[in-house]
Amino acid sequence: MRKIALGFVSALVGGAMLVTGAGAASASTATKADTRLFIRSITPNPVVVKKGAETTAFIHVRAGSDVKKVEVTVAPVDGVNTLRAKDVKPLESWRFSVGFTDGDQPGKWKATAVAFDDAGKELAKDDAYFAVELAKTKADTRVSRFEAEPHKVRKGKSIYFSGRLQADDHRWKGVRGEKVNIFYRANGHSAWKWVTSTTTKWDGKFFAQTKAYKSGWFRASFAGNDELNSSTSRADYVRVYGSWWRR
Repeated sequence: MRKIALGFVSALVGGAMLVTGAGAASASTATKADTRLFIRSITPNPVVVKKGAETTAFIHVRAGSDVKKVEVTVAPVDGVNTLRAKDVKPLESWRFSVGFTDGDQPGKWKATAVAFDDAGKELAKDDAYFAVELAKTKADTRVSRFEAEPHKVRKGKSIYFSGRLQADDHRWKGVRGEKVNIFYRANGHSAWKWVTSTTTKWDGKFFAQTKAYKSGWFRASFAGNDELNSSTSRADYVRVYGSWWRR
């Protein structure tokens, strides 16, 4: 007959040094007295938590027929501050679930399972390790103060571009060494076409230039990368006078 898991899951949440890249759950070496109980698996491992979301970890315990109750606790290996009970759902076959949020301690954690008989006597205990990681998130960016000057220019003369690429790191800061592309949309057209590229300086500022051919709109765009989101500036209009630009 299948057993319904009786027990609870709790967690100690506190500061700890970040430990990443954990593999499968590693159970402690069983002794002769511990053969009636062991932690079979902890999934997923590592437990990756996104900002503002919850990730559920499942703990599967194998227990002998004489085991009537199993209690499971989870705690960070490094640093112990505040005791806080974690939500748990009663699952079949000695399985437990525990939810983690971005408020929980990242790093290496230990799960401990304790088996009891009908009289409440402890029969066996087992430990296994897993990791909790915070998912990497990209910072928002913006292209500010973009200008295409002069706003009125003769065909064949130069148009100068300037602006600043910034990232939101608790406040807006200039981003250095990133590629910014300048695009152009001619009057009467809907498509944006690449004009030129430049690289941001130490404070995020960038400068570029091109030749004036026909009136239209210009804008600067940052494609983004593994750490930064993409962004595009406002469009700036330049009126070109003189002969029409012919392709």
